[in-house]
Amino acid sequence: MNPQDVLAELTALQAGDVPTHGGATMAYVYDSGRPDVDELAAAAQVAFQWTNALDPTAFPSVARIENDLVGAALGLLGGGPDAVGTLTSGGTESCQLAVLAAREHWRAAGGTGRPVLLLPVTAHPAFRKAAHLFDVEVRDVPVDPVTCRADPAAVVRLLDERTVLVVVSAPSYPHGVLDPVGEIAGLAAAAGVPCHVDACIGGWVLPFLDDVPEPFDLSVPGVTSLSVDLHKYGYAPKGVSVLLTATPELRHAHWFSTAGWPGYPVVNPTLAGTRPAGAMAAAWAVHRWLGTEGYRELAGRARDATVRLAEGIAGIDGLRVVGRPVATLVAVAQDGPDAVDVLNLADEMTARGWLIQPQPPFAQDRGDLPATVHLTVTAATAGRVDALLADLRDAARAAAALPRPVPDAELVAAAATIDPSALTVAEVEALLELAGVSGRSLPARMAPVHALVAALPRPVAERLLAGVLGRVYRPTVAAAPVSG
Repeated sequence: MNPQDVLAELTALQAGDVPTHGGATMAYVYDSGRPDVDELAAAAQVAFQWTNALDPTAFPSVARIENDLVGAALGLLGGGPDAVGTLTSGGTESCQLAVLAAREHWRAAGGTGRPVLLLPVTAHPAFRKAAHLFDVEVRDVPVDPVTCRADPAAVVRLLDERTVLVVVSAPSYPHGVLDPVGEIAGLAAAAGVPCHVDACIGGWVLPFLDDVPEPFDLSVPGVTSLSVDLHKYGYAPKGVSVLLTATPELRHAHWFSTAGWPGYPVVNPTLAGTRPAGAMAAAWAVHRWLGTEGYRELAGRARDATVRLAEGIAGIDGLRVVGRPVATLVAVAQDGPDAVDVLNLADEMTARGWLIQPQPPFAQDRGDLPATVHLTVTAATAGRVDALLADLRDAARAAAALPRPVPDAELVAAAATIDPSALTVAEVEALLELAGVSGRSLPARMAPVHALVAALPRPVAERLLAGVLGRVYRPTVAAAPVSG
């Protein structure tokens, strides 16, 4: 193949993808709506695509880029004179490093036994992944079923000598609400426990808004670390995030260094060794180009669009906005027991060219959280709010006429007797067939699948979801080589 054919094939592969620009994909991607930003980011990424950020002594340019971006984040997010930070590959890695640093800090201080992480049920799953990787016990902190904010009283009950970290969100991804950061961080500090603010999605928006109800950043007493993604509302290409720590000691706790082999001495500030510098350079370039006022304008556009969207949804029969969205995330639930089923609503919106995320209902001790759909609003959505609301109204009417998705009762009953850890891949495949998921492609309508996920015991659902992804990721059969 010649280069033109290769690029044409790549373009053709994207035909089935959701659009990354235009504001209709309301999860996963963050579109500024400004082609000049995209062009600059692409050029900067190309300029650094072969640079290895593994060794800043060989590539001092990456040290300058990282120092500039960390300094900008600290200036924006309340960093004190001793605060430092690290660029990572994304929010998941930033959150993992925060947990790792807290665990190591606790061990160094004489902690014994299995460490404990206090985690609101609405906190990002990256923290659960970190707990899995680093052998940390998770204790769920319930949230208020109306406001969806983490419960400080539960934090008080759960804190003990094995607690290594308390997490709060600014805002939480599922509902877009701000946890009571100051109150919970104060409780953690009184117990001598670090507190991490997950501002991955809000940290580059909230500082530019005038109506944030309370402080949330490193300036809040008791907050010891904070994560913020530049590939979200920093409008940089994926993946680049920042982990800020209040002290160099806490940052050092997530570093790895070794001279224990015959090769070159290794020092890694992140989980990765080799780090691609392209996204870092792109984030640096976009930051230099937009500056404070550019980001303020984009944040204001996205926030205004979010407010108009929430107000419009409140006027749609059968739907309601959950909690108080503080930034650019909106969660929508059914309004009343016989109202619009939001899992069906998500399918109807997909048919109309929008991607909104279904979020099944969630059971917790303090009162169950309803099924919702999640919408992430970006600056590119600002000019499409009226069209979005029109399609939501039409989709709500169509969804109201559909039967609610009800999982097969026999399958749910049988799942309650299953030990998911004992399931083989073949048995998972058979269960997926029974659930109506066959082949590599997912069903056109996902509401029944999401309803089944919500009805199954959580460990069983998680095993089956992994099986679904296993079907998606299957090796392509290589074509036979062409003989000369």
